[in-house]
Amino acid sequence: MKTFNTALAIGLAFTFSAATAQNSGQPITASMEGHIYKPVKVPATDERVRQLKVPAGFTITKFAENLNKPRMLAVNSDGTVYATDRDKGTVTMLRDTNNDGKADQQKVVATKDQMHGIAIRDGKAYLMTVYDIYSADINKDGTLGELKTVATNFPAGGQHANRTIEFGPDGMLYVSVGSTCNACKETGEESATLVQMKPDGSGRRIYAKGLRNMIGFDWHPQSKELYGFDHGIDWLGDTTQKEELNKIVDGGNYGWPYVYEDGEANLADEPPQNMTWEEYAKKTEFPVLTYDAHSAPMDLVFYTGSHFPQEYRGDALVTLHGSWNRSEPVGYKVVRVRFENGQPKQIEDFVTGFLMEDGKSHFGRPVGIAQHRDGSLLIADDDNGVIYRVASKK
Repeated sequence: MKTFNTALAIGLAFTFSAATAQNSGQPITASMEGHIYKPVKVPATDERVRQLKVPAGFTITKFAENLNKPRMLAVNSDGTVYATDRDKGTVTMLRDTNNDGKADQQKVVATKDQMHGIAIRDGKAYLMTVYDIYSADINKDGTLGELKTVATNFPAGGQHANRTIEFGPDGMLYVSVGSTCNACKETGEESATLVQMKPDGSGRRIYAKGLRNMIGFDWHPQSKELYGFDHGIDWLGDTTQKEELNKIVDGGNYGWPYVYEDGEANLADEPPQNMTWEEYAKKTEFPVLTYDAHSAPMDLVFYTGSHFPQEYRGDALVTLHGSWNRSEPVGYKVVRVRFENGQPKQIEDFVTGFLMEDGKSHFGRPVGIAQHRDGSLLIADDDNGVIYRVASKK
């Protein structure tokens, strides 16, 4: 069955079945229905931005625009903002020199093919393409010095080439390497993992595995525990696989591609070494929370500032890029993960309204998120080239 309405969206539905035999001697069968639905993109006009919904006491405005496809964000100690653009392979410097909540300086300060990940530490910017990590001194005027290679020879990107990097409280550099496929047995050891290394690239090792595409991750400011939001497998239906918020531990296996959520079997991929899915699940870490399937969680940051109300400190803010692989769209927003006593308890809306006309159109797909020096939040939209600023009215 195919339906097309180019003025609104593209829809397609189909069913498929799979049959295989595991070591039980019994046939395994499954059938499911998959969908493609893509809302139409419309411009991020000022009128539409004014209709965005944020919690009472907050405002959302444009911090910068006309940025092509901004992805990941990082903020230096002096307030200079850096945005990567994998499409153009650039890093753009943004400055708000008069503190009015809007960037008045914008300049490309680095270029490398498929630049995406960015982190800042000790006066240096660390940048990542698909295969390589570079460092560059940050000059007094915010520009970047010569790019110097820190690490190289990461595996091919395949389906998930959006590498991200962050520094942990231990001073180590962590690298998220997505899977090359939707669900398969990887041939590259570092694919579908979180890699740890020293800032100079030495001591490189796999910290955690079984992570399909964990773009956003951060450390809780009090417990120092690491959390990341992983993308679920596509083509398992509208409501499966849910997106997984995981507590990432050293040596942890998070199940992909063989099991997901709380040990559910991905029947299309059999575990190695003649294990059953149940046996494999016992060797994995289950998520601490799950969220709507296909929402596409992108970046995650724990709030540590004083600009927002006190109750936000220690909570996580997560960007959801939005679905394409279900009959009705979800995501296209920013959510808040509430923590209590250092543990995640629930997920609730924080910024909504990018989806319009009952999901037929949209004007924003959130990607990168960062806390600005003043405690406001910056949110990148790689569809309309905007960076938004969420601030408290107090």
